[in-house]
Amino acid sequence: MLYLFLATLCSATIALIFKYTENSNTNRYLITSSNYFIAFATSLFMILYSNLFSGIEKTDSFINEFKYLLSQDSYILSPYSSIIWGVIVGSVAGFFFFSSFIYYQKSVKENGVGLSGTFAKLGILIPMIFSIIFWREFPTALQWIGIIISLVSIVIVNLSSEALERFDIKPTIILLFILGGMAEFSNKIYQNYALNDYKAVFIFCIFFIAFLISIVFTLKDKAKFNVKDILTGFAVGIPNLFSSYFLILSLDTVKTSVAYPVFSAGSILFINLGGYFIFKEKIATKNKIAIGLIVIALILINI
Repeated sequence: MLYLFLATLCSATIALIFKYTENSNTNRYLITSSNYFIAFATSLFMILYSNLFSGIEKTDSFINEFKYLLSQDSYILSPYSSIIWGVIVGSVAGFFFFSSFIYYQKSVKENGVGLSGTFAKLGILIPMIFSIIFWREFPTALQWIGIIISLVSIVIVNLSSEALERFDIKPTIILLFILGGMAEFSNKIYQNYALNDYKAVFIFCIFFIAFLISIVFTLKDKAKFNVKDILTGFAVGIPNLFSSYFLILSLDTVKTSVAYPVFSAGSILFINLGGYFIFKEKIATKNKIAIGLIVIALILINI
């Protein structure tokens, strides 16, 4: 659970940094590009510093190993194929990561922050459901109760009566749910079949591809570059990188159907506590209820 705690803490840190800058006139695309740049640059440094590719030998072709992977439930790819798997899955995940960011912005404009935040957080249902269907990772009875409570807490935090009044299923909010969920699911797809020793390659590809897409939007936006937005992006990039890094490590020991509710609900808990202690924000009554539910859920999930 230590790695899951660290992943959750990093995720909450991202939101708290954005909260710190929310009142300033910022260029979101520039911040996003800077965030992806520092994330892929740091992961590249980790690869080079650890001399990750040293001594890698090709014992079999990736195609042959991929066939074994499809036919055997517990097959783990060799170091050579783990690297290729990281490049393939990481590149696709980079598209999902940036696309979910774009559709979150679009959904906020069309559906409001409450509904968008709810559907973005509930995207964790995708890796949860798929892990149960594909890998039979069934939670215990108490964990099921904790998972349901944590999902309820997510809805309580994000939804309001105003948001419910304007509730209307639109393509943007469905795409936000799917893209965000697939971005999270990519971590499990990599971890389940490849050696975690080469996770830095997977993470590098995620953020490098996301950076390439993001920089196109940044240049197209034609907004002025400024040092403050770049530094904000750098500050976000480090916890963003390690949020995925620690989450992948946690999936080795924690069921996916358990890890994601803890990750999502736990980040809400840390964000609210951070807002209270750092920014002196009052915690709304509904958020106090949600925090209480999250604490109960975490206890049940960990029994």
